[in-house]
Amino acid sequence: MKVLLLGNGAREHALAWAFERSKRNAGLFCLPGNAGTEDIAHNIEGDPCDPATVLAAYKACKADIVVIGPEGPLAAGVADALRAEGAKVFGPGAGPARLESSKAFARSFTERAGIPTAMSARFSTYKDFDAWLTATRGSLAPSAPFTGKIVLKKSGLAAGKGVLESDDVNELRAFAQAVLASDELLVEEYLVGYELSVFALTDGEHYCLLPACADHKKAFDGNRGANTGGMGAVCPVPPADKALMERIDREIVAPSFKQMQKEGLGYRGVLFFGIMVCEDGPKLLEYNVRLGDPETQSLVPLLAVDIGDLFEAVTSGSVAGLKPQFRGVSAVGLTVAAPGYPEAYPTGLSVKALPACDGNRLVFHAATARAKDGSLLTGGGRCFTVVGLGSDYFEAHARALEGAKAVVFEGAWHRNDIGKSFFIE
Repeated sequence: MKVLLLGNGAREHALAWAFERSKRNAGLFCLPGNAGTEDIAHNIEGDPCDPATVLAAYKACKADIVVIGPEGPLAAGVADALRAEGAKVFGPGAGPARLESSKAFARSFTERAGIPTAMSARFSTYKDFDAWLTATRGSLAPSAPFTGKIVLKKSGLAAGKGVLESDDVNELRAFAQAVLASDELLVEEYLVGYELSVFALTDGEHYCLLPACADHKKAFDGNRGANTGGMGAVCPVPPADKALMERIDREIVAPSFKQMQKEGLGYRGVLFFGIMVCEDGPKLLEYNVRLGDPETQSLVPLLAVDIGDLFEAVTSGSVAGLKPQFRGVSAVGLTVAAPGYPEAYPTGLSVKALPACDGNRLVFHAATARAKDGSLLTGGGRCFTVVGLGSDYFEAHARALEGAKAVVFEGAWHRNDIGKSFFIE
């Protein structure tokens, strides 16, 4: 089986790593890939968001399956263009991709489906938002007291960073004004609990759930600082036991797929559910229509089945009865970021050292490149994900932390506490 993989992040490197190990592998191509994927696949230059470029690559490499990693190509309708040419594609067309590319659309969808989520309001002008904020002091329920913190979200794609949680009126107004200059704004109540990332593989009609992961969005230890695209993830997550996962399936996942069928939004790929587990039960935070980054980096190494078989089942419409098996070990992924991230950051930093990879540790590149002299250069804000594997969380975390410290480039930094809140009070 020949596979064309779109994207250049650590998620795509992790998928390429798994496909390269597949017994089905007859050719692996990445568009555009990175310095990590070039060691295990054939990188193809080009823009993965441009349908013409992707179609040309698909035809040139004669791919049996095209796997779309990031959200950009999905929102651009790349999957639609590929399917029009008869390609088997892992990922939705532009229509269903609105579940991620438009938070306003997704919120309306959840209301129609009756899915438990945060109370919310939507605004398209700053004038209306400012009037609402002044009149209600941020309360989303007329009879509810103002708790002091609300959540503002940019409706469109923002690489995980278009969110503000604040009780500072001036900060809220400044964020809203910036978003509303070009997009819609969602206002949501601030939910208290812990987050889970739940993934469902789907063939457009049936679905199967994968083990829950826990992403860590905040920049710094103790869940402090600005929101990022994700500073690390753990899998499995101890509180996500059978009872909780069955409740999430019953109250959120199943109703979502039922409503998607009703509205003609089914597709072949994966649907991500961002869940906040509150005192009164799980609530949906958001949908994504692709595998998460950094969750994929911690989830894929735990697969105990051939990823080629798994993705073929999805893209050929045979998910019914699929029960993927996973290894009984723990994975902890730590993101190593560039100085300044998630704000302005430099690129092209020379990478002086990386840790060795073995059965207990993996290193996935994100947007890295090679200079003419062969030296390794950073290319983004999140530069690497170091994944530690172990018999339990603590062993996996220790191996990930040791590996992250061994990544050397100017200003490199990472969180030290990914996953600890689930084990240490």
